Amino acid sequence: MAPGRYPVWLLGPPPRSAWQRWGRNLALFLLTAVSVFLVGSSEVLSVPGRGTYLVFDYGSGLRLMAGVLGILTSHEMGHYLACRYYGVDATLPFFIPFPSLVGTLGAFIRIRAPIPHRRALFDIGVAGPLAGFVVALPVLWLGIREARIIPFDPQGDGIFLGDPLLFQWVARLVHGPLSDEVTLGVGSLGLAAWFGLFVTALNLIPIGQLDGGHVTYAVLRRHAQRISQVGWWVCVALIYFGPNWILWAVLLRVLGRRHPPTLDDSVPVGPARVAVAALALVVFVVCFVPNPIIFSWPDFFEAVGLGRLAGR
Repeated sequence: MAPGRYPVWLLGPPPRSAWQRWGRNLALFLLTAVSVFLVGSSEVLSVPGRGTYLVFDYGSGLRLMAGVLGILTSHEMGHYLACRYYGVDATLPFFIPFPSLVGTLGAFIRIRAPIPHRRALFDIGVAGPLAGFVVALPVLWLGIREARIIPFDPQGDGIFLGDPLLFQWVARLVHGPLSDEVTLGVGSLGLAAWFGLFVTALNLIPIGQLDGGHVTYAVLRRHAQRISQVGWWVCVALIYFGPNWILWAVLLRVLGRRHPPTLDDSVPVGPARVAVAALALVVFVVCFVPNPIIFSWPDFFEAVGLGRLAGR
């Protein structure tokens, strides 16, 4: 070795600790489980002449927790296992606890390596929503079976949930046609199924780096950006149905509408994946609802119409 020269070793990234590999994920999962359980088990009960009380139904909380976490976990693990299959570095799911309608804002995984080709991109993108949808189907069936037919009062307090096509079909199959004087009051499993279908539809919107954006880029690479732009403007137009879409449209704008290329975009996806993409489109249609949450304001009801599905 020449004088004044020193050997140089190229080292990879330092090994991640157990906390970095799975500790944070487990902690967030447990916090989300507690958050969903508390939201599902607590209910405000008004007794005429005696005031308002906070009551707990732990069975209801457990059913909501099992339904919501089962659907979200299957969705994210579909992505994660597909990443593992193709050797793409990805984290375990991160769950987001939040005191919302179901006690969470969902979950996500972080992909830390480029996608090798469009076949891998397609499989990673579509595996999540299809896995979550499969788990949501039995939850939906059980949720509709436990739902109660209740009088419909547009002047009453509460939250009305817009019902996607699949929810309508299963409700009609189980309970038959409903008159205009009644609606369907769902319990914890029904709420979990509705949330699962809603999350599935949101992720399948063909915009940017959503799951639907991955599928669109893999199958229709040359037209993906235009489809993404049109999809974003459709989200803006959906604000007409309610303010729920404002945050979503802003978030999609911030995240971007252009999908990055894979390492080898020349690899074709093949006809079998095109057929799966068509199936994913059908799943999106039957799960999507333009007015997901309608608060029981009489004037607002008169302006945009009424959902047929009442929340608990």
